[in-house]
This record gives sequence, C-alpha cells and structure tokens, in this order.
Amino acid sequence: MLADKEKFIQNVFKFVDLLILYSAFPLAYYIDEFIRHITFWNVKAYATSINVSGLLYFTSKYWVMFIGFPLIWWGLYNLNKIYQDYRTRSFKNLAWILFITSVWASFVCGSFIFFFKFDMASRLFFLVYSGTAYTLIIMEKAIILFILERMHARGYNQENLLIVGTGNRAREFIRNVKSHSNWGLHVVGLIDDDPRYFGKEIEGFRVLGRIQDIGFIVNRLVIDRVIFVVPRIWLDRIEGAILECEKVGVSTSISLDLYNLHIAKARQTDFNGFPLLEFQTFYAKEWQLFIKRVLDIAISLTAILFFSPLILLAALLIRITSKGPIFFKQERIGLNGRKFQLYKFRSMVSDAETLKDSLLHYNEMDGPVFKIKHDPRITPIGYIIRKTSIDEIPQFFNVLKGDMSIVGPRPPLRSEVEHYEIWQRRRLSLKPGITCIWQVSGRNKIGFEEWMRMDLEYIDHWSLALDLKLMFRTFLVVITGYGAQ
Repeated sequence: MLADKEKFIQNVFKFVDLLILYSAFPLAYYIDEFIRHITFWNVKAYATSINVSGLLYFTSKYWVMFIGFPLIWWGLYNLNKIYQDYRTRSFKNLAWILFITSVWASFVCGSFIFFFKFDMASRLFFLVYSGTAYTLIIMEKAIILFILERMHARGYNQENLLIVGTGNRAREFIRNVKSHSNWGLHVVGLIDDDPRYFGKEIEGFRVLGRIQDIGFIVNRLVIDRVIFVVPRIWLDRIEGAILECEKVGVSTSISLDLYNLHIAKARQTDFNGFPLLEFQTFYAKEWQLFIKRVLDIAISLTAILFFSPLILLAALLIRITSKGPIFFKQERIGLNGRKFQLYKFRSMVSDAETLKDSLLHYNEMDGPVFKIKHDPRITPIGYIIRKTSIDEIPQFFNVLKGDMSIVGPRPPLRSEVEHYEIWQRRRLSLKPGITCIWQVSGRNKIGFEEWMRMDLEYIDHWSLALDLKLMFRTFLVVITGYGAQ
C-alpha cells in the first residue's frame, strides 16, 4: 500500500533529479558566461560563444565531466538515502541533508577533475555548476512536495481506508495517518466486534459495524482498502471478511500484533511460492552486503600488498628472536557459532597457552576475557608488534577467506562464548571483524559488559557509512597506539 506508493514516487524523484542534474550543466555554462561578461573575467577554455554551438563545443571537450558530474551527484543522493522517508521529513531537514550531500558531491567531482587531469577546467564553472545543481534540486523538491500536499488536501489521489480494530495499536495507526495528511490516506471509519462500540467515535472516526458487516459496508461506501490492525487471537474471525473483500476486489492488509519483539524486525518474503514472515535482528539490503564484501576484498588485498615488506620483516624478526612458528593460529567463533582458524603474528613464547593457567589470577579484565597489561609471555618483538597492531595484519587473509570482515565484532574464543549471557550471544549474529567500536574506544580499558554493548550497538545501527567511519578511526588509533597492549 503505502510502501508501493513511496517506491513509485521515489523512482519518479530519482528520474526527475537525474534530468535536472544533466540540465544543470548547460545552464551553468550560460550562467558562467554571463558572470564573465558582466565582470570582465577571463574567457574560459573551449568557450567560443554564448549560444548553442558554443555550448556543444564546450561539452564535446568536457564530455567526461558532462556525463560524470550528474551521475556522481545522483549516486551520492541515493547512497545518502535522500529519497527515503521524504514524506515524513520536514522541508528544512530535507534541504539540509541535500546541502551536506551536495557539498560531498562537489568534493568528489573536484577529485574527479584532478583524477582525469582536466588542467584547463574552469574553477568558476565548477562552482557555478554546484550552485546551479543544488538550487534546481531544492526548487524541484519544494514544488513537487507542494503539489502533492495540495492534491491530497483537495481529495485527489487519496486512498480510502476502513480500519478493523479499536485497540491501542489501531489507535496509534490512525493517529499516524492523521498526522501525515501528505500521505494521501483517508480513514472512512472503523470496525470493532464489540457491539458496545457501534456508533461511537474513536480518534475522531465512527465505528461503522462489526466484522460480519464488512461485506455490506464495502459495497455501500467508497473503500479502497481494508486494514486489519488486530491481535492474533482474531485470526479465525477475519478470514470471512477477507474473502468478502476479495469477491468485490477491495484490497486488504493485515497488521497483526503477533509478538512483542523489542529488537527483531519483521519482513515478508517468499520462498519458492511459500510466503514467509521473517524476524531479523540484523537486516541489510543485498547491495549493501555486496559492497561491504567488495570493500573487504579490495582493502585486504591492498593492505597485504602494501604491507608485504613489513610482513616479511616481521616474519624474519620473529623467526630469529624466539623459538616457535611465525604465525599463531587459534580457533575462534564466527558468524552464528561457525568455527575458524584466526591468524596472527606470534607475539608470545611458543608455550604461551600452557602457561595461561598459571597466570589466571593476574587477569585484569572482567568477564570471561583474559588480558594482562605486562604479560610475561610476550616476547620483546611481540611487545612491539602488539603496540603497533602489526600482529593483526595476517587477519586480512581471514577476511579474504570470508571468515571475517574488516569491520565487525571481534571474534571470541570458544571458552569465552561458553560463559556468555544469553543477550551477549547476539554479537555472533554478524560476521566478526578486525576492528569495531570497541577497538577504537580504548580496547582493554573498557569493561567486558560495556564491550558487549558496543558490539550490539554496532549491529543495531549498522550502515556502510558507519563502517567507513570506524575504518578511519581505526587508522588514527593504530597511528597513536591508543588502548593497545
């Protein structure tokens, strides 16, 4: 219903925005020429005249900019979710988000010019294009939103709803519809199975009858959709009403109060013809997960190649300064309990695991995690590679294998997981990573329970932008050595 409308209008906005961004290029050309004319500014390269032939010649010389600039702006608008929730945003908020995104788009376009070495590109034209594109987009958004609101206010393109239910959730649903008149939804009346409510008003709308009356009501009134906002114990009552609506071609939607979930989000999917209602505590779109995986592979390969001299040096120093293997392999717990071998440069003596039991009383971490600030098992070279986080570099191979990601909760030991409380096990619902919020917030200076809450915060608020932010913060932490032991 509303989601379909939103998606359609979002696609319209996207198409119109792309046309406007391409239209901004020739308009910026003429504005730039006008500014130069009245200010006696130098003539820009490849600008032969202030007419169509001059524009075409200029565009032919900068065709890469003509094609690239609008696509960069449009792509960043999509990535920054400009087109989502536009109905519920205030125009002021939308204008601000557009402004921030446009600034980033201008920055990326500037890098685009540098990358393609457009030495003769006009800085004035670049600024004029940015200003023109932003102004046109803002004007377009204001005009379209104004038109939609006026259309819905006058009753055009409205969808008439019959609401089944008068409970708290049904009332909240009605208040939501009333507070957003620009959605184009109009509540005709309510239905309740309790005869005592018949004729009464709930949230300003009259109760028109009982569930058994729905077939009669949809034939007498103009009803586009019947929405059942009912508890799950009503399931056996509404089947007949849905069939009555089906007979006359009136659409129905069901919002069942199935479970009082606090974290998981529900979504309807289809499994080879079998409709499924899924409850997920972590949800991301496939294209987002695809980009995350592409970034994992690209960054890991780049890091391995870039640090290859350092890898060889570290391996050599570990080999000649202490007995034992160069790499330390340890079983860790990954996504939903999967086991895998974690790779690190060995920073401790070869029999470190057997010595652990004798040092347990020195543990400085709470919870099931074992950490000692001045661990006697660490070798001299081990201290250096731990302080500089060089010991973590082999984990890029774990990322390439797919056991880990660049950003995600740190992979725990099996012995640690066995002592988790139930709520802490949810951190295993996402692929583990080399870095996460805990890594950039002090690491060993943070208590175990707070560490777990940080990981859950990451899962609940995950986005590609958050991953990039944590990567940048990790770089600063590695440079300063903050929290490393």
